[in-house]
Amino acid sequence: MPSSATVAPAVTIAPIQRIPASAWVLLVVLACIWGTSFILMKKGLEVFSALELGAARVSIAALVLLPFGLRHVRRVERGRFKYLLLSGVVGTFIPAFLFAYAETKLASGLAGVLNALTVVFTLLVGALFFRQPITPLRALGIGLGFVGTVVLMGLGGSGGSATPTGLGNAWYGLYIVLATMGYGVSVNVIKHQLHGLPSLAVTSLILLLIGGPALIFLFGFTDFLTKLSTVPGAWSALGYIALLAFMSTAVAMVLFNKLIQESTALFASSNTYLVPIVALGWGVLDGETINLLHCLGMIIILGGVFMVNKAK
Repeated sequence: MPSSATVAPAVTIAPIQRIPASAWVLLVVLACIWGTSFILMKKGLEVFSALELGAARVSIAALVLLPFGLRHVRRVERGRFKYLLLSGVVGTFIPAFLFAYAETKLASGLAGVLNALTVVFTLLVGALFFRQPITPLRALGIGLGFVGTVVLMGLGGSGGSATPTGLGNAWYGLYIVLATMGYGVSVNVIKHQLHGLPSLAVTSLILLLIGGPALIFLFGFTDFLTKLSTVPGAWSALGYIALLAFMSTAVAMVLFNKLIQESTALFASSNTYLVPIVALGWGVLDGETINLLHCLGMIIILGGVFMVNKAK
């Protein structure tokens, strides 16, 4: 910005966006839905592979919202479809597989805690591409978020007999780190490039674009149908995946996109304060082991998220 030795330049301060009460309600509802998604993934993985679960999750969600996608496909400018596709690939399609892979070795509750990194990457992407300021306190929050991630990853799985504790499982936390990077990109794209579109239109069109490839992969390149007809408990596992797809992907995406439009990108992604509490609660009920070191890692991550979200 050019400066003058004699005249101080005028500084325009953008008004702080007020968060409506409806956005707070959406925030809590989303936290409950997404906090439950991790235990649903765990149940689905008892029969199906990570690839099958990810593809089935996206496919079912796309079929649920197909009528809405077809209704809106002609109402959106062609220039916006590249942003819809980008958001769908990095914010829905790829994370569906990454989280499923992570939960083959990590406890569902810990996966929910690592999901809190979404706020950190939302800020980083916003700073790199959308001029979101990073203050010293926010920088400290980002650092704390990564320190907490290292602590949790170093503890391994701790998910009972299905996901035993061990350093060999630590690397699976990186799948969630990559997924939250994608979430950070998607949140900013929706906020800055898809503003003005109804949340149902955004969600249904995203799923319309990625649902076809997911269906082709599911039925053409996996043992999904064979397992349904031969493996005991497969239909029950599919029920968990269907609930995951309907609530955590289809319904939650509509609510989340609406939340982004009613608030800010950072506020919308801050549902990750509450998601770990719900996820850990379900994990404990399912017999997962959570010790003091896990709690320490969670506190460090959430402390960093708090700094990122509150710093001016």
